[in-house]
Amino acid sequence: MRSKTTVALITGGSRGLGRDMALRLAEKGIDVILTYNSNKTEADHVVAAIKAAGRQAAAFQLDTGDTASFDAFIRQVTGYLEQETGSPNIDFLINNAGIGLNKPFAETSEEAFDTIVNIHFKGVYFLTQKALPFINDGGRIINISSGLARFSFPGNSVYAAAKGAVEVLTRYLAKELGARRIAVNTVAPGAIATDFGGGRTRDNKEVNAQIAGVTALGRAGEAEDIGGVVAFLCSPEAGWINAQRIEVSGGMMI
Repeated sequence: MRSKTTVALITGGSRGLGRDMALRLAEKGIDVILTYNSNKTEADHVVAAIKAAGRQAAAFQLDTGDTASFDAFIRQVTGYLEQETGSPNIDFLINNAGIGLNKPFAETSEEAFDTIVNIHFKGVYFLTQKALPFINDGGRIINISSGLARFSFPGNSVYAAAKGAVEVLTRYLAKELGARRIAVNTVAPGAIATDFGGGRTRDNKEVNAQIAGVTALGRAGEAEDIGGVVAFLCSPEAGWINAQRIEVSGGMMI
């Protein structure tokens, strides 16, 4: 059994923003549990990188849109932690997992709507609820939103609306969990050049140039622009930040 350690659980930690969050948290001396939906190979690479840096890590499969699987997932994670650390608890929950949808409002099907809302709002709501008994008092919850909850680009009505719901949920969680000294914040990235949403920002030169043109710092974001902010919000120095929406977009659409 190892001595008391600090543990973060990150959903969607195998690639993109989640991967960078996991690595930045490990740099701060935090052990990491990450989830992946289907790409176990990439998740295992992240785990190996964290272990090579001297921290502990593990990856578990989770579909954050499937709320029926959450009880079994929590049992799996808490059982692992009990065995590895002597406690089933975590200190930080980062709700990051997600998929994109770029579809005009008039062409969005109910099936697509349900998929996005289940992953980006319902899943966040109920996974946090299931994890709450195992979050240490004084811990942190960080919900990942999007700049699209502030500014509007056609084709993102469902995704952005779900992220807007998460931002409201963040404030309610901060209010209700204050007695346990659990701070809850939102990080809202701007457009990021990863494979998210089919890699449109990364691979489409016109889209990338459009983003750069409306961003004060003159470029699209990279995954490395986001992870350090999440890691900071899990640091002692950020303990008095609560119920805030922190946009990390380079000054997009200002």
